[in-house]
Amino acid sequence: MENIDNYEYERKLRDSGINFIAGVDEVGRGPLVGPVVAACVVLPEKFSLDGLTDSKKLTEKKRDFYFEEIKKQALGIGIGIIDEKKIDDVNIYEATKLAMKEAINECLKSVMIEHALIDAMPLKLDIPTTSIIKGDLKSITISAASVIAKVTRDRMLYELDKKYPMYEFKKNKGYPTKKHLEAIEKYGILNEHRRSYGPVKEYIEQHSSKTN
Repeated sequence: MENIDNYEYERKLRDSGINFIAGVDEVGRGPLVGPVVAACVVLPEKFSLDGLTDSKKLTEKKRDFYFEEIKKQALGIGIGIIDEKKIDDVNIYEATKLAMKEAINECLKSVMIEHALIDAMPLKLDIPTTSIIKGDLKSITISAASVIAKVTRDRMLYELDKKYPMYEFKKNKGYPTKKHLEAIEKYGILNEHRRSYGPVKEYIEQHSSKTN
């Protein structure tokens, strides 16, 4: 497999005189439970972290290590969290955009952003943007954002797991695994479940028809 130059986008921008480059990514579009979380990260020019890539390709131990290192080295970090109620109201695509904009606005409080590199999603902003398909692999700055978003959301699910261990959120992070679906059938749905998502919606419809 060919090596990806994951500094290419950043280098081209810096060569054109742009120094404050943000990476933006999200996690949590597929789960049945909890929020979608986005992160916006601005890294220094001399940033280097061997092995940093798309958070989904890293072990949890590695992600936790990189999370702390990115926090130490970053010029700015912003996090956007859009909860399950809003996801149900506006749909996950729109909620993802809201989370990303929230993360960018948070980051802007601590650092100027001249250009934003965004994983896949087209966003209309007051600053120039580049949307990159598989950006979490191709851009080191987006990789950093993916780690911040992933660790932030996973830790939220660990807290939920302490309250409701029977759903195994620590293992499934809210995704529709067999055990998770079985737990819904056995124990019902929680306030944190996304009611517009297939399995949850089906459960609500089945049980409301039984009570009518």
